[in-house]
Amino acid sequence: MKKLKNILSHVQVLELIGKDDIQIQGLAIDSRKAKDAYAFIAIKGTLTNGHEYIDAAIKNGASAIICEELPTNLIDNITYCKIQNSKEEAGKIAAEFYEHPSHKLKLVGVTGTNGKTTTATLLYNLFTTLGFKVGLLSTIENKIGNEIIPATHTTPDAISLNELLDEMVVAGCEYAFMEVSSHAIDQRRIAGVKFQGGIFTNLSHDHLDYHQNFQSYLEAKKLFFDELPKTAFALTNVDDRRGNVMLQNSKAKKYPYALKKTAAFKAKIIENSLAGLQLDLDGTEFHGRLIGEFNAYNYLAVYGTAMLLGMDRFEVLTALSNLETAEGRFDYYFSETSGKTGIVDYAHTPDALEKVLATIDKLRRKSSQVLTVVGCGGDRDKTKRPIMADTACTYSNRVILTSDNPRSEKPETIIEEMEKGVKITDKAKVLSITDRKQAIKTACALAQRGDIILVAGKGHEKYQETNGVRRPFDDKKILNEFLKAV
Repeated sequence: MKKLKNILSHVQVLELIGKDDIQIQGLAIDSRKAKDAYAFIAIKGTLTNGHEYIDAAIKNGASAIICEELPTNLIDNITYCKIQNSKEEAGKIAAEFYEHPSHKLKLVGVTGTNGKTTTATLLYNLFTTLGFKVGLLSTIENKIGNEIIPATHTTPDAISLNELLDEMVVAGCEYAFMEVSSHAIDQRRIAGVKFQGGIFTNLSHDHLDYHQNFQSYLEAKKLFFDELPKTAFALTNVDDRRGNVMLQNSKAKKYPYALKKTAAFKAKIIENSLAGLQLDLDGTEFHGRLIGEFNAYNYLAVYGTAMLLGMDRFEVLTALSNLETAEGRFDYYFSETSGKTGIVDYAHTPDALEKVLATIDKLRRKSSQVLTVVGCGGDRDKTKRPIMADTACTYSNRVILTSDNPRSEKPETIIEEMEKGVKITDKAKVLSITDRKQAIKTACALAQRGDIILVAGKGHEKYQETNGVRRPFDDKKILNEFLKAV
């Protein structure tokens, strides 16, 4: 427990009603999670306004309310604290409550459109292999050492984030690696968190439903690097034309990595096959199990980070060569029975889909056909839907447009919007099947021996969300089942 005035020590208090020396045993930004002696922080979000749930938080036991607007009716024995910006200050309050756990870890954040999960997961696996106790915060799962904690967001809210970092410290973790989403940066979930380093992977079309335009999306990513301290490192992919933009106002020590340009960390692809990647990595021949040029960039980011964190080069390259990719990232299956290959990938942006399909195109035999099953999520960026369909058609012999996570939208409507991106010359090779399981089954049935089936969009997810209800659904399990059956 901590006194309220102590957890507000780095926050400008505009008005205080009540006692500031009351003991606080927990924090909440969700009124349903408020308990006895909790401080409830009312945040104005994009969908809901926490100020509307102040009474509910008090009913659940909250004894202190931290808000931007004081309620009309004040309740006796409740302390009210008015501040300028709850969204901005929530992270600082949480960091103070948990005694700044990020200062006690070597924490590295990974941001960009694609590659965040693979890079963060590889870093976690690498440093674990090197003998360290490590924390991971990712889209797929959070880990504290070997303990797995399911992930609900790419980056947790400010309170959950500091709580998880504190648990990592208590568990004895020395390093932690986390995905940093553009939403988390914009919503200030990482305010008050100290990073040892930041990694930029790439930037392409995504999340424009939230950011409204590409420039706002770029600026959200850039803000992460703008706020890195001068003691931190900024490792950026300068083959991406926004790589140097990320560094323009950063005080951090700057290190580029690249396949094509001159850089501090440089690699060249010697061979790219289904057996993995063979690279000339900073002058050393390296073979890794991951496939595709995009994974060459991921390897470079991980290698560069390990070097900047002072690891032994030979030990890093040895350990890295044996690591597997993150779940649902170019997961590759070959059916001996049918002679067909199946690939499951999380690619849910035009750029990610293009990279995966371009990799398949380079790896396939001339006689192999590529069949792509792809959809787009509901209640998300609608502008990418026709682009996703066009990208799939460009690189595939057959395309099946289907449902992803429709959420509150009609699956048929989403598919119709995807169909607008199909050129007249491509219409003959496109099918639209709303039922995702049936779509995967159809792709497997249409494929001939030697063909490759890509099921894109959901990757590691074990559910499908329709009309607000999540039902069990696993692309990998379903694809494997039909690959063996047909």
